[in-house]
Amino acid sequence: MPAPVREISDAERRARLAVRHGLGPGCAFSSIASATAGMTAWHATELPSVHLGIQARTRGLSVEDVDAALNLDRSLVKQLSMRRTLFAVDRALLPAVIAGPGQRVAGPEHRRLAKDLVAAGLVEDGEKWLAAAESEVLELLDARVLTTADVRAALPRIAGTVPVSIGTKWGQNVAIAPRVLGVLAAQGRVTRGANATHWRTSKPTWTTMRHWLGAEPELPDARAAYALLVARWLRTFGPGTEEDIVWWFGATKTAVRAALADVGAVVVTVAQCGPAWLLPDDLAVVESPGPWAALLPTLDPTTMGWRGRAFYLNTDHTAYLFDSVGNAVPTVWVDGRIVGGWSQDPEGEVRIMLREKLPRHHLDLVEEARQRLIAFVDGDRVPSTYAVALLAGRRLP
Repeated sequence: MPAPVREISDAERRARLAVRHGLGPGCAFSSIASATAGMTAWHATELPSVHLGIQARTRGLSVEDVDAALNLDRSLVKQLSMRRTLFAVDRALLPAVIAGPGQRVAGPEHRRLAKDLVAAGLVEDGEKWLAAAESEVLELLDARVLTTADVRAALPRIAGTVPVSIGTKWGQNVAIAPRVLGVLAAQGRVTRGANATHWRTSKPTWTTMRHWLGAEPELPDARAAYALLVARWLRTFGPGTEEDIVWWFGATKTAVRAALADVGAVVVTVAQCGPAWLLPDDLAVVESPGPWAALLPTLDPTTMGWRGRAFYLNTDHTAYLFDSVGNAVPTVWVDGRIVGGWSQDPEGEVRIMLREKLPRHHLDLVEEARQRLIAFVDGDRVPSTYAVALLAGRRLP
């Protein structure tokens, strides 16, 4: 590894976060498109997080504007990819997301399902059965947008369940239809259409990628895909360690190291983590844009951007803001650090739960961010798995 070209302090990392993530004063993005490009990808497992993440980084946009980007002009596309997680990405990045992380998810998921079907005694040839099932799903969805229940009702072949991990504490019967759809989604052959309910809860519909976008994306090879993705990640989250990048993409060290070489990334030093990486044209010092506060949603890309979180998270807060598998709750940020969480109470009131004492000027900034959020949700209550624990100040399960 070459010698580091300079050291980047925690304070500068927080300044970079404020500027690059559209959170600092004067740093808000001008549009959904610029916010999406700036953030690389939105976590979309909980659909409201896309809307709320965009809200925190732009001004003057509505829920309907985000819905239009997802469902009408389709400039945002939901794709199962990194770490077997659903993201929303722009159409320019979609081919790389499918060709790199998507295919890395699809292969093991396909093989696992085929193996589970045989192990359960449901079929003799799992690969042959799954190939036929996938063809039937693609034919069904070629010019339609259907819910999972619709697909299951139309195709009895995939309407059942398969036992998984029987004899262990994780044993359960798992529905086959969502697993078949998941494989096809990771491959980029089907995609989620318009949500079947309102924006606050996720109830996906399905269709082919060709039907939704007009054509299937032309995929690059995996190495070129990872080079593009790592360059985008470094622009958004850099500096980042190799461990950060491998974790975020769910990729191998070999793929990440090749991508870092392909984009000409350079080594810097960051506090507590040692060597990290930046793009070669991104070495200038970034100054703090000034005091700021933000209310970010569940699984926000800023909160989930790095595996090494010491520069923005007090470890004493971790158990109250991240669950046991590392999923982040809605968080309160001040000047590049997480200082608490937020939730809506049963009446829909946005409540702030701080984990540390703040001076008055920071409290005022938090209140401004809270009022912007209230205006955006416009009386709607966004369901949250973590609301009860957050409101009670308890550790997360």
